[in-house]
Amino acid sequence: MLNFVGTRDSSQNCDFKNAVLNPNANFGGLWTLKKIPQIDFSTYQNLDYKTLCEKIFQALDLNLNSKILDSVLNAYESFDDKTNPAPLNFIQKNLAIQELYHGKTRAFKDMALAPFGKLFSLLAKEKKEKYLILTATSGDTGPATLESFKNLENIEVVCLYPKGGTSDVQALQMTTQDASNLHVFGIEGNFDDAQGILKSLIQDLDFKNALQEKNFLLSAANSVNFGRIAFQIIYHIWGYLCYIKTSKVPFGTPIKTIIPSGNFGNALGAFFAKKMGLPLDKIIIASNPNNILSDFINTGIYDISYRSLKHTYSPAMDILKSSNIERILFALFGDQETKKFMHSLETKQYYSLNQTQLKTLQEYFEATYCEDEKCLEIIKNFYDKNLLIDPHTANAIFAHQQLSPKESIICSTAEWSKFAPIVIKAVTKKQSSDKEAIEKILKDQNLNLSPHIEQLFAKPIYHQEVLKISEVKDKILQCLNSTPNTRK
Repeated sequence: MLNFVGTRDSSQNCDFKNAVLNPNANFGGLWTLKKIPQIDFSTYQNLDYKTLCEKIFQALDLNLNSKILDSVLNAYESFDDKTNPAPLNFIQKNLAIQELYHGKTRAFKDMALAPFGKLFSLLAKEKKEKYLILTATSGDTGPATLESFKNLENIEVVCLYPKGGTSDVQALQMTTQDASNLHVFGIEGNFDDAQGILKSLIQDLDFKNALQEKNFLLSAANSVNFGRIAFQIIYHIWGYLCYIKTSKVPFGTPIKTIIPSGNFGNALGAFFAKKMGLPLDKIIIASNPNNILSDFINTGIYDISYRSLKHTYSPAMDILKSSNIERILFALFGDQETKKFMHSLETKQYYSLNQTQLKTLQEYFEATYCEDEKCLEIIKNFYDKNLLIDPHTANAIFAHQQLSPKESIICSTAEWSKFAPIVIKAVTKKQSSDKEAIEKILKDQNLNLSPHIEQLFAKPIYHQEVLKISEVKDKILQCLNSTPNTRK
């Protein structure tokens, strides 16, 4: 079924498989849903997670045969609880935290990328094609992508991360990977720089031609790829159904979901779930001091012309160019308006909604942002109650406090262990290394550390090269020329 269209040219169509393998659409746009199905979710209340995935994929008409889908969904076997990969934890009567970090890399990106790697591999194998997967990361996408794609046949992965712009644990999760098909580079710049070079390479015909000479096709694992978004829709539905079941409020009760957001893929999943008929109230976007998203949702103005990226205590959200806003614009205003807005952003670093469009956007979203010192204060308050949260979740807690919603689900996007020095700074006001901070927290809270984090500190580092943006293209081509590096 050709049920995907380009965000900047809706006359262009493709099916889900092609949207996954080839995520770039006309005029630099993204593939997105042509039509959003309507679902009676009241009939889904007793489904297990795997069956829920199958039902949603069928409703989206993604045209995956049952054998492929079953194999893909087996990725959740590696989670802490394969039957409940995204559990809810009620911290007060009307407030639950959905823990999205129970996969191997301890961040919400595993929820989509663990099955996505297997899906991509099976689709590439079906077409007998070799792919270079590009990914840019602000800290969580990279580790999850590398973990998902390691050792897969006919696939090479290049991961770009801002050197010094991630936590030490996040960096170790990337630089200690030993699979021969993985290539990891720090870059001199921030996440927007990394994402910018990724987007430009996807559109670079010379680069694509050079890859084809080496028998490689090009794709991406960032949330520019709708294959990621498809899996992110599911856990928002799961969270709502679990909330209803646990709190015993009637089905249909409007529940707000609060999402710490940078690139907007997580929020987009909630938006699609709401558009499908899930009884979500407004989706609250929690920003950090890089508050481009909260400004946009509150004013309708997306203006990065005067901004420079700030390094914050919630680095996975240190983003100014939020890719998935484009899919929201398409869903609400159509392809021509989206094309106009994106052209303005690319040429003037600015665009603005009119008042009618802003009102439409605000029917779905609310937003606020949290300063770094307040983030630390919230982490300490929770720590003193023996509740561990990471700084991104602290931003969402602040949004809950500011906007005072009643029935609410906070999306907790990372385990505390990925940002332990920030937690300790909040508690003691002292600087410490990741290892020292983790040891203190384990002692204070009487906890055991996930083996996936614990083993990082004993692993050798294989990827140490740092590149200028101008060097990335040539370096990638050089990687594909080299003999596979067996790092066993």
